[in-house]
Amino acid sequence: MILQALHRHYLHLLEHDTEGVATFGYSQEKVSYAIVLNAVGTVVAVDDIRDTSAKKPRPRLLEVPQPVKRTAGIKPNILWDKTSYVLGVSTSSNRAKLEHAAFKALHEDMLDGTEDPGLLALLRFLQWWTPERFVPPMFTDEVLDTNLVFRLDGERRYLHQREAARQVRAGLLAEAGDDGKHATCLVTGVWQPVARLHPPIKGVSGAQSSGAAIVSFNLDAFTSYGKEQGDNAPVSKGAAFGYTTALNHLLRPGEHNHQRVLIGDTSVVFWAETSAGEPAPEAELLLDLLLDPPPDEAQETQRVREVLEDVRQGRPLIGREPGLAPDTRMFVLGLAPNASRLSVRFWHVDTLEALTRRLAQHTDDLRLEPVPWRTAPGVRRLVLATVPHRDGTKPKMDDAFDNLVGELLRAILTGSRYPRSLLANTIMRIRADGHVSGLRVAICKAILIREQRLGSPSHSAVKCGSKHTSDEEIPVSLDTQSTQPGYLLGRLFALLEHIQRSALGKQVNATIRDRYYGAASATPASIFPVLLRNTQNHLAKLRKERTGLAVTLEQQLGAIIDGLPEHFPRSLRIEDQGRFAIGYYHQTQALYTKHSATDSADDETQPEGADA
Repeated sequence: MILQALHRHYLHLLEHDTEGVATFGYSQEKVSYAIVLNAVGTVVAVDDIRDTSAKKPRPRLLEVPQPVKRTAGIKPNILWDKTSYVLGVSTSSNRAKLEHAAFKALHEDMLDGTEDPGLLALLRFLQWWTPERFVPPMFTDEVLDTNLVFRLDGERRYLHQREAARQVRAGLLAEAGDDGKHATCLVTGVWQPVARLHPPIKGVSGAQSSGAAIVSFNLDAFTSYGKEQGDNAPVSKGAAFGYTTALNHLLRPGEHNHQRVLIGDTSVVFWAETSAGEPAPEAELLLDLLLDPPPDEAQETQRVREVLEDVRQGRPLIGREPGLAPDTRMFVLGLAPNASRLSVRFWHVDTLEALTRRLAQHTDDLRLEPVPWRTAPGVRRLVLATVPHRDGTKPKMDDAFDNLVGELLRAILTGSRYPRSLLANTIMRIRADGHVSGLRVAICKAILIREQRLGSPSHSAVKCGSKHTSDEEIPVSLDTQSTQPGYLLGRLFALLEHIQRSALGKQVNATIRDRYYGAASATPASIFPVLLRNTQNHLAKLRKERTGLAVTLEQQLGAIIDGLPEHFPRSLRIEDQGRFAIGYYHQTQALYTKHSATDSADDETQPEGADA
């Protein structure tokens, strides 16, 4: 299914003459210089064809005959190669003379009998050239070890682009395919020559720079019924070239590529097809914005908000923008590196309407009041919320659990339950660093509310009489009527911290959150009695200095305690620890809002729970 969809996408790219997409037998490679020959094979000039748009010149991508796979052997490319093969000179290869001899022998055999002026000029050049001719001013040290192509003087096209050269290339491809190994291609369903090895896939973060394989059989253990390598899963040479070319195009680098998102070690690529089989770049751009919204671009952020609001209100996408059709098919593929191979983290195909509806549901599941962000968080920010927060440094994606990315994206795109590891990791990080951010609390709320809606293993615990799990709805904002112990304990902990701050003011070096949050959220019975005794001392101090505030706080304290069971729970399940964090956030925000509205003289700063 994946290879078929990629091959179909390749055919669509060819139909629309997409830049950078090569035909079968060719590929986009980095080339720096062109050797200009006259009719008798003499070098007229060496043109620098590098891209100079940036500060430093970079090789230009050209469509050239597909390179051979090199390991330890000497294998020249056709009509282009690096200087060790083309000219016999190199600073990195100690066998440049042998490589040049192989390049010369290949082309003399391949072009034997040609009458094309350009190809004849190349043959004459190879007969005339010696490495000792590599001297200034025609050749400089910058040329060494770069890739070279050839051009006939007075023409703009390169030798490999000439019709005679393409016919020679086609003949070689036909000979290579006529090796007696034919089978029904698993991608096209046609009886064709089987690809023994598939072209490499480049651009997956963390994979080998030379490329990795999504289909590979290179060990005896993979041999089945005497079949070796590509014969185990027969894919024709044309189909193998097509699907890898399409995937390399999707993985292309650049800020203008809206078909690729990198999250952790997972490279997510996606493409769209209308019902008529035409590309839909508007839908691809929209999905890019929904999966990874830019934090600083106000216009794009507003567009994401409007689309999600339209979906919530049931308005059709096609009425919003002419390029968006609800029945547009979206293909989403997640790839991760695995040595010389690629792992498929997830694969999902659906309509644009279904995906946007699920993304809108995901945003609703995260919703908290007050809203702790300016831009709805993308998958990258959610994953970063589960990694440690070290003083003075930003959280790094390298610290995230790799499998979490694929599981989270699958849950978002399919509307299924979020991974349980996401809740466990978030709770663990809150307990470890005490950073109860709005984003982390939103993750806890989203996981719990989705499990309530879809059903979860925790519900069986309710039926069996569990004391610490509840079917009570997860609130979006402060719920003073809630009787759920975990939520109430989180509210109580926030109030105790507020009382401590009110009594001690700036004299507090470390609040109870800094010291006791982890223990209070996991084993309340061991911590809360101690905290309540200390709170009486803080309240006594407030009664002397600020009687009205002390009375108000005591009333709030009593209201929360009245809703709790007679005895504090000995421990809280992981779900209730999530409710604890939600209760703490809601109560903290309510106290902060009330404090700001009354312009109290305490001069508190905004709590960590309010993310920018």
